[in-house]
Amino acid sequence: MVVEAVGGILAGSLALVADAVHMLTDAFALGLAATAHWWSRRPADDRLHFGYTRTQVLAAFVNGLFLAALLCWIVYEAIQRLLNPIEVEWRPMLIIAIIGLGANAVAFYVLHGASSRDINIRGAMLHVVSDMLGSVAAVIAALVIMATDWTRIDPILSLVVAALIGRSAMRLLRETSHILLEGAPQHIDVASLIDGVKGAAPNVVDVHDVYIWQLTPEHTRLTLHARIADAAAATATLDRIKSFLEQSYGITETTVQIEVGLDCPDEAEALEPLKQKLGGGHSHAHHAHPAFAGHK
Repeated sequence: MVVEAVGGILAGSLALVADAVHMLTDAFALGLAATAHWWSRRPADDRLHFGYTRTQVLAAFVNGLFLAALLCWIVYEAIQRLLNPIEVEWRPMLIIAIIGLGANAVAFYVLHGASSRDINIRGAMLHVVSDMLGSVAAVIAALVIMATDWTRIDPILSLVVAALIGRSAMRLLRETSHILLEGAPQHIDVASLIDGVKGAAPNVVDVHDVYIWQLTPEHTRLTLHARIADAAAATATLDRIKSFLEQSYGITETTVQIEVGLDCPDEAEALEPLKQKLGGGHSHAHHAHPAFAGHK
């Protein structure tokens, strides 16, 4: 980072200076990712019942915000250089860019293996990938300036790199914000899941109050209510539903409430104050027996 910053200022290269600033944010981003990776291993406690796993998602979201802020700065500086070109020394620019590319390639190799499984590491790797692209852009710009003396190629390539990084940064922010807002996994269609539950457990006559969310992309949770026709088959129905969810969707952490009767106990209890106020008397809903509710 220091070599690129000093070399970029001396050579007059925006691409090198932008890459150096990016490396500064990388130092913070990688430190944040490493801290979140360590923190997420802490066990659950009385206040955080799901533990600290989601710190990985939070760190990835923050890294996405840093990337977005960095891109705004690069775009601003590139536009200024396009309007007011300055002389660029291609020799130090080329040498330093090659050194930076090698360093980023090593970091990419270290992180690449785990990035597909961990959204936190993926966020950190995006910083490294953007650095690699910045170094490649600086190498190309130096070669073009060497051959043609056209200095505008430096900010133009910086804008191209910013656009490529921006696409990945927006995808990361969209995915992490969806998880933080308790959004359901994109690949799960609730209507199809309900039909599958009914097919797997013929005793089920209705499925409602289905809630699916993610602690991380690898840890999905689900709760649902299933109304059955025969109370005697409650245990068998519960086992079939849980087996279907695990085998078809890979969801192993589920809470299934088995209900017998016409009304949902939760909805009936929520409406009880209104019924009392209107003089409707007590609700006659059939409540689910505790033994019919299963958590795994």
